Amino acid sequence: MIRLKVARQRANLNQSELAKTVGVSRSTIAMWESGASQPDIEMILQLSHVLDISVGELLGEETDSPLPDPTWINVLGRVAAGIPIEAIEEVIDREQISEAMARNGTYIGLQIHGSSMEPRMREGDIVIVRLQDDCDSGDTVIAMVNGDEATCKILQKTREGISLLSTNPAYSPMFFSNHDIETLPVRIIGKVVELRAKF
Repeated sequence: MIRLKVARQRANLNQSELAKTVGVSRSTIAMWESGASQPDIEMILQLSHVLDISVGELLGEETDSPLPDPTWINVLGRVAAGIPIEAIEEVIDREQISEAMARNGTYIGLQIHGSSMEPRMREGDIVIVRLQDDCDSGDTVIAMVNGDEATCKILQKTREGISLLSTNPAYSPMFFSNHDIETLPVRIIGKVVELRAKF
């Protein structure tokens, strides 16, 4: 499904919206877009209808323009590295990742704002994020709080909930109980896999 991401973006749908429309999880859409798995023929027909695109074009079999290079990803602004702030999903730049990365996941770049992740990450740095809805303790993650706020932190899991930790000792840990995670909600957007410092 090389063309799925292009068709989805052309239809002005995000992964969650498309997933809800066709009755699958957002992670399933991400796997189809990355090529990690493929939908069956019935789902291909449904996607074709929902996205108003021919099956042939969806499969990349008929197109007048070259397919986009999957190693180039959008950099979005902004993500907070401090007190969570609204995540404005605007494309501010492009970054290139390796072909191996592009084959094994869906990635975005995010710009750091704030000082809570200093000295490792500073204002204006770019982090490369693999989109996934769960991570391990100790991972540096992008988390969404209250559904519309994004923050870059180190994830720590416990039986009682999760903590989002800063590397700057001036910032206190942010703890969310299991109840908070469900009701606010708090969810993991992805794992930070690379830092690209800007000078």
